[in-house]
Amino acid sequence: MSVQKQRAEVLQPGRPSFNNRVQLGEGTTFLPGKKDPSITHLIDHVLTHGYVILPSLFHTPLVSRALSELTRLESASLETSGPASHGGRNPFEGYQTRRVYALADKSRVFDEFTINETVLKLNDYFLQENYLLTSFHTVTIASGEREQSMHTDDGLIQLPRPKPLMGVGTMVALDPFTSTNGATTLIPGSHLWPDSRLPQRSEMIPAIMPAGSMVYFLNTVWHSGGANISSEPRRSLTVQYCQPWIRPIENMIVAVGWEDLDVVPKRLQQLLGFSLNDFMGYVDGRAPRTGVEMRKRRLIEWGIREREKEREREENFKNGSKL
Repeated sequence: MSVQKQRAEVLQPGRPSFNNRVQLGEGTTFLPGKKDPSITHLIDHVLTHGYVILPSLFHTPLVSRALSELTRLESASLETSGPASHGGRNPFEGYQTRRVYALADKSRVFDEFTINETVLKLNDYFLQENYLLTSFHTVTIASGEREQSMHTDDGLIQLPRPKPLMGVGTMVALDPFTSTNGATTLIPGSHLWPDSRLPQRSEMIPAIMPAGSMVYFLNTVWHSGGANISSEPRRSLTVQYCQPWIRPIENMIVAVGWEDLDVVPKRLQQLLGFSLNDFMGYVDGRAPRTGVEMRKRRLIEWGIREREKEREREENFKNGSKL
């Protein structure tokens, strides 16, 4: 039997052939997906530079609603909006940077930013089918904030370059991104680098763009939040996606009942996913077990409200029957 025939019998239906793998310089490899002709120029720019700016991608009314909702969330309590919503807790988050995590749980105003047609077409090419949303939160860099440390979004994944593409990142400008207000900075072409090539701050350029725009980049690109030396905050969203296979085969967090987690051995809880790898695996910026307890309280409060509504309906029915 020929080697080609053997491989054909082993490969699962619909599984891409590794012969299609693309290697970008010495930094990134990926299996290209569907290439929509309408965005070929955007794909080409990402292949060459590692990123592309999508100007005025979101219309003004949506951006205005997002800004109003962000103001509401940042004005709420830490219990409501999360532990970093009034300021960061470490140098990487930024002590003068506010972040509202778990946006998909806190508001429906931001949904459209995750499912933009152009962005999904780019994802369809760079990521494999059934890719996931891996991070979705606001980033407000206040006046006086320092530069964030330079990093790649796959930095915690200990694989050598050329590294399989694990995901893509985006930053959505709710305010204009300028050279002075903390615009995201990145190094064009750094997705092509080997591990031996380290970044220099002088190589960074700011992603200058008007409000409603997005910068889309591979997670092998070196980047950082910029310093805000202006007098105004820079408000934004980050929407990040990852490959579909970056998850357990069985979804243990959902499969295991939360009501009796305390009887599960702590080591097993860690293995099930109620744990962190550095900061990966957080829930609303907190440890997973803390997130579980928050959700349980919310479910109890929801149940109480639903029971009160049921009692009101029963009372109204009784009163109506007496008339």
